[in-house]
Amino acid sequence: MSTVSTTGQAEATATARSAPPGRISLAEYEGWIDSGAIEEGAPIELFEGRLVRKMTKGRRHCASSVKGLQAIERMLPPGWFVGTELPIRMPSSAGMPEPDLSVTRGEADDYLERAPGPADVALVVEIGDSSLFEDRRRAAVFLAEGYPAYWVVNIPDRRLEVYTPAGVEILPEGASVELILDGAAIARIAVADLLPRRTAD
Repeated sequence: MSTVSTTGQAEATATARSAPPGRISLAEYEGWIDSGAIEEGAPIELFEGRLVRKMTKGRRHCASSVKGLQAIERMLPPGWFVGTELPIRMPSSAGMPEPDLSVTRGEADDYLERAPGPADVALVVEIGDSSLFEDRRRAAVFLAEGYPAYWVVNIPDRRLEVYTPAGVEILPEGASVELILDGAAIARIAVADLLPRRTAD
């Protein structure tokens, strides 16, 4: 993990505390990252021009994230990869969130100079457990940015919520979902493969 000066940390903390009254531009945020003013691995992200704290992940969330990664990776053709909590750009709404999973064109080395944006990412996936309300709220923002598909793995209700410009589709645990890249369905993934194992109440 990289380290930063106490001064840099203090500036970033002060900015985070003063963020609600105003907005932070994407360029400013990227500049802070590049300069080290925001420590690598800091539990914050930029969304809609505000610094927001990332939520702690529970065990069910972690299990679902790993299973989702594995299920999607099995279906991907060459030329695509799955990112886990990697930053993606939202230029219109001033954001750089780090979704649980993102299906991105190319290879990781293609993004050494910039984070991927709407033209690069075919699918954003969030795991919704304690964060379910906020994950749903963000769907409209991602779609407005031009991201073609946004999935919420709804752990409490054991279903998948698929958000696209065409609308919202709710898929139960026994159903399957199309994985679409560049407008073409390339595979189907069982919703059950994205969910953690059932446990006794």
